[in-house]
Amino acid sequence: MVENEGAARQEGTAAGIPGQGSVILELSGLRTHFFSREGVVRAVDGVSYHLNRRETLGVVGESGCGKSVTALSILRLIPDPPGRIVEGVIRFEGTDLLTLSEKKMQQIRGNEISMIFQEPMTSLNPVLTIGHQISEAIILHQKLSKSAAMEKSVEMLRLVHIPEAARLVREYPHQLSGGMRQRVMIAMALSCNPKVLIADEPTTALDVTIQAQILELMLELQEKLGTAIILITHDLGVIAETAQRVVVMYAGKKVEEAPVAELFAEPCHPYTLGLMGSIPRMDRDSAESPGGTRLQEIKGIVPSLYDLPPGCIFEPRCQYADDQCRAEYPPLEEKRPGHLAACWHTDRLER
Repeated sequence: MVENEGAARQEGTAAGIPGQGSVILELSGLRTHFFSREGVVRAVDGVSYHLNRRETLGVVGESGCGKSVTALSILRLIPDPPGRIVEGVIRFEGTDLLTLSEKKMQQIRGNEISMIFQEPMTSLNPVLTIGHQISEAIILHQKLSKSAAMEKSVEMLRLVHIPEAARLVREYPHQLSGGMRQRVMIAMALSCNPKVLIADEPTTALDVTIQAQILELMLELQEKLGTAIILITHDLGVIAETAQRVVVMYAGKKVEEAPVAELFAEPCHPYTLGLMGSIPRMDRDSAESPGGTRLQEIKGIVPSLYDLPPGCIFEPRCQYADDQCRAEYPPLEEKRPGHLAACWHTDRLER
């Protein structure tokens, strides 16, 4: 349960990963709701997780499961109305961000905690040059002059391996390719050397070659700058390549958390098992069926967040569901050391 999760967190921090330090960011019981005429959307419903220094934490799940809303909640960027953080604690280096004034939060956003938003073409301002947009945060947080900030912008573009950076700072977003725009977003997010970087689907809509380059770049910069990363994605392959731990979300809740290798080896929640089954496996296909095998799908659809089932939220789609699942939501329990899952029937899963 929650007590077990706390014990697992302490154990995970003590064991750590080489080069990692203590917990830098911690969410506890976070609830972010959106209020509309149709009802209350519980976009984030009691989510808790932590991030260690110099660590990459993966957050996965289907579209609409609450991954991005959780990230926006950390930076207090939820539009109000209709959204509001109704409960929970978000501790950054021991300070609850939800208790800070807006002025204090402005000093943290982009400076100590940065975010790479989805879709760089819509995140970048089309009427401002690349240099202007990068230098804006540098001037605000580092109090540099315009000329010094522009020099720092050129330096950051070179850091993300953009050629002819001195020329590119004078260009506009529409003059760049998708991969180049994503590199600009990374340069902008890292321009003030943040302690935490939230990367929200940083490789979406990019071809696989550019995806690999962007991921390699992020890990290279993490090594240089010591930044802790929250990597939000729906791609388990990306998580396997980059993260040390992973949080699985479904319909606004955290349903599983584990070290990456253990999650892939032995998932403890049927939703995670379904995600694994939907991944193409070259070794399995070639060994068992040279002609290829059909990918498994998770039957049904994500329930409406206006009207969630009374028991387990995954029950309508779960082949292991029974009356207990329909009546009561399972507690988040430690199934193995450091491995948490919210499922009544972990021992019945056919892996």
